[in-house]
Amino acid sequence: MWDIHMRILAEAEYIVKTNSTVRACAQYFSISKSTVHKDVTERLQSIDEELFEQVRVVLDKNLSERHIRGGMATKSKYAYRRKNFS
Repeated sequence: MWDIHMRILAEAEYIVKTNSTVRACAQYFSISKSTVHKDVTERLQSIDEELFEQVRVVLDKNLSERHIRGGMATKSKYAYRRKNFS
C-alpha cells in the first residue's frame, strides 16, 4: 500500500516540478499513461489535497495548450520534409 502512495506522490511531485505532461511523466517512470492519469486525478486527492490542486493546475494548463503543441509538431514535420526531400 505504501509503495503505491510513494509512487503517486513521486509522479505528482515530478509533474509539478517540471510542468510535465502525463505522457512525459509516464515515460520518465516507465509506467502507462493510464496509470499516471488515474494516480494524479483520482488517487492523489485522497492522499494530499494541496499537491492534487497543484497538479490539477499543471494538467489544466497542458490541456489548454495541447492543440498548440500538436500544430507546432505538424509544422516542424513538414518543414523537415521540405528541407530534406525537395
